[in-house]
Amino acid sequence: MQSNSAIPAPAVPATARPARSRFRWMIITLSGLGLAIAYLDRSSLSVASTYMQQELGFDQTMKGVLLSSFFWTYAIFQLPSGWLLDKFGPRVVYPIAVVWWSLWTAATALARGFGTLMVCRLGLGIGEAPVQPANIKVVAAWFPRRERALASSLFDTGQQIGVALSVPVVSALIAAFGWRAAFVVIGVIGLFWVIGWLMIYRSPQEHARVSQAELDYIEGGDAAVPESGPKVGWPALLRHPTVWWLVIGYICRSATGAFFLTWYPSYLVEARGFTILELGVFGSIPAVLGVFATIAGGAFSDWLVRRGVPIARARKIPIITGMLLASTIALTTFVPGDVAVMVLLSVSNCAHSFAGAAILSLPAEVAPAPSVVGSVAGFQNFGSQIGSIISPILIGFFLTLSGNSYTGPMLFAGAMAILGTLIYGFLVKIRPLNESRG
Repeated sequence: MQSNSAIPAPAVPATARPARSRFRWMIITLSGLGLAIAYLDRSSLSVASTYMQQELGFDQTMKGVLLSSFFWTYAIFQLPSGWLLDKFGPRVVYPIAVVWWSLWTAATALARGFGTLMVCRLGLGIGEAPVQPANIKVVAAWFPRRERALASSLFDTGQQIGVALSVPVVSALIAAFGWRAAFVVIGVIGLFWVIGWLMIYRSPQEHARVSQAELDYIEGGDAAVPESGPKVGWPALLRHPTVWWLVIGYICRSATGAFFLTWYPSYLVEARGFTILELGVFGSIPAVLGVFATIAGGAFSDWLVRRGVPIARARKIPIITGMLLASTIALTTFVPGDVAVMVLLSVSNCAHSFAGAAILSLPAEVAPAPSVVGSVAGFQNFGSQIGSIISPILIGFFLTLSGNSYTGPMLFAGAMAILGTLIYGFLVKIRPLNESRG
């Protein structure tokens, strides 16, 4: 006789947790895309300049000043950009910046000489100034400490992607339509990004796509910092030596990396005899490889954190390793073959990129309060632009004095990488600024 007792229902764990969304990775992908567009815009002149010289008539020294001029306003506006981001947040400041720089990129097509080109580059620099502090602010708000270096590496791949795309894309546009049309097409791209940003970005606490479980993960334990909090003034920040060493260290790193953003296409065409087709095919190799190196550097730093390595050491190991290996750019002056040169340039750029994510995570690590992460990032990135201002001008000056020999520029870039290694290794203290005394 069958039992009439009810069949028991499957047991449900008493501690069942809601699924954790992963929308923070969508946010950082969108941030990285914004950076890619920024670097595509700023690098377009580097690719087009050799062909623009023929029409607009400026020499190598003037070209160096022109390539540097973007960084003049870019550097100056780092500081107010950090303050604006702390006050209004990335949702408001970032898209305004992209609209501004996109218009100036497109306006380059109207240039009739050196002066109008300078105006366009200065306008572009103002618009792009908030991009890195904004991305750092996004990482600080959306990611816990154990994921910050990887998140920073993901948005920082936008730098390498933008540079990598600039070589084949701008070369192809120039070959098909001329350099003026190239700037118009590139300028329009940023306006599409703005639409996506306004539709998608909110703070994690306000975003409908973020589950409570993901929000708890972001805010729990080694929590991410919110986008607001108690205010700390600039004078208080600038009393700490670490802020100044962050600036100086980034000057050195940028002085090495600026070669790839400014004179690199000209070097391949003028010193190595690359055609525009060869430039488009082979010129992007260092930047493409740099994408993977950037991610590897961030993932490695966060892996060290998860393994229990102290945060200062986990950030410094990839920084020091990358900066030291970036100095291999100096060896290009001693090898004759194009293949060997491309290998050395790729190693240098990859090493420079490997250090990037850990450096970009430092403002969130040292800021004494959540409300000033953007300001510390602005100070640090100000240093980056000083290096970028100095480097292309000196390279143009070296080329004029030496009859277009790149020996001086390559040795200078290598020496700055070594100096940066020493600064990050011995002088930058990675701990909250209000704990750094005594």
